[in-house]
Amino acid sequence: MTGHQAAPAGRQPHELDERQRALAFFTVLTAVVLEVTDTTIVNTALPAIRDGLGASEAAMQWIVAGYLLTLGSLLLLGGRLGDAFGHRRLFLGGVAGFVAASALCGLAPTPGVLVLARVLQGAAGAMMGPQTMAIVQLLYTPLERVRRLAFFGIIIGLAAILGPILGGLLIALDLFGLGWRLIFLINLPIGLFALAMGRITLPRTGEEHKGLAIDLPGAALFAAGFGLILLVLIQAHEDLGLASGAAILVGGIAALSLAVRRAIMRRAAGLPAMIEPTLFALPTFRWGVIAAMAFNSGAVGFLMIFAVALQQGLARSPLQTALIHIPFGLGVMIAVGLMVPRLLPRLGRVLPMVGGVLMAAGIASTLALIHAAVASGPLLVFTLTLAGIGFGTLSGPLGPIAVSDVPRTHAGTASATIRTAQQLGGALGIALVGSAYFAVSGHDAAARLAGLVPGAVMVTLLLAIAVLAVSRLPAMLFAAERKPAAD
Repeated sequence: MTGHQAAPAGRQPHELDERQRALAFFTVLTAVVLEVTDTTIVNTALPAIRDGLGASEAAMQWIVAGYLLTLGSLLLLGGRLGDAFGHRRLFLGGVAGFVAASALCGLAPTPGVLVLARVLQGAAGAMMGPQTMAIVQLLYTPLERVRRLAFFGIIIGLAAILGPILGGLLIALDLFGLGWRLIFLINLPIGLFALAMGRITLPRTGEEHKGLAIDLPGAALFAAGFGLILLVLIQAHEDLGLASGAAILVGGIAALSLAVRRAIMRRAAGLPAMIEPTLFALPTFRWGVIAAMAFNSGAVGFLMIFAVALQQGLARSPLQTALIHIPFGLGVMIAVGLMVPRLLPRLGRVLPMVGGVLMAAGIASTLALIHAAVASGPLLVFTLTLAGIGFGTLSGPLGPIAVSDVPRTHAGTASATIRTAQQLGGALGIALVGSAYFAVSGHDAAARLAGLVPGAVMVTLLLAIAVLAVSRLPAMLFAAERKPAAD
């Protein structure tokens, strides 16, 4: 085999040349973009799904939240399984599962089947996602890794922001009369390409630990507990009685408490657990995780009700809705690409705090304009850009902030925990913001705008929690005298 060919499956990472490593990197990047894009691409399609399948308001929320629930709950388990059975094997299995679940989403005949398919899609993403970072770390030396991971982060961020825009474009394209189904079926050729490329390009590491203990009961308790809490929040305004809701809520809290207690006891006994409790003793990590979860709750909740209100309240098409999102995406890119690298080292925690305030002001103003039936014009462009700049200046620093004091021996677990908090925060935002919106909105076009007021209030409260959490961080986050904890 020449140096310009793809790597055979049996090769070790150190045996690959630059071209082979680049192909492997592109393969895992393609798969993770699929996973991230499917978090937000569905927002623009929710009204079309509602009309096409007769979905209830609760089902609309579950279509988004179900994906985020299993994705977030099982990410840490996916990482452990990759350590136990091999990152290449879990990556390929996750991609195959994601493709199959995407096909089921695209062919779903009822809202219930679609929700189930989204739950399975999130679970497959949780198996696939953690392997991507592990494979990148295996492919490159620490020095080479810095540039690749920075590029990785930019692409992932763009995928999340561009999801609603891509969703609107695909629905407007309406290939073969598929309509909203195309946003899921488009995953098939891309996923099959990633699967085929993965079998060719990804090396075997020979570092599988087949005897590695995995805390499956802990993962199940955690997912069940959070799922029960979401069930109460989403179904409360439809068909869940007070007594039933209280009982389910207590069950959810109990399951989460048992999962945390189990993790603490297993760690004390030297056994693996889904979380590392000692990390939360670090103030930067603890408050950074809370900020990331609250921020994602507000951001994901806003993006959902924004897309739904534009279509169901102001009769904008999916394509028009997609185009209206563009100033928001531009604001995020300006903040992440230009503002955060220059301002964060000088301003420290002040930058994400100001970002949170700008984001809340931009979102509240945007939703007020939509409520007043203003869906175009320079003022809307300004408020959306402002919200995007706030989004970027708050979200961009949170990851580096949260891990700034984490020992290198726990770096992987810390990163996975933050990502788990982000995904579960998104699911919580769909439940809180979505329920606030749907509880008030009615069935005619004008009444569907009424829910924007409580929706905006809920988003503002969530972003206020994020800003408050950031305010508890050290004033200068990256000062020379503040060094990460020792290994």
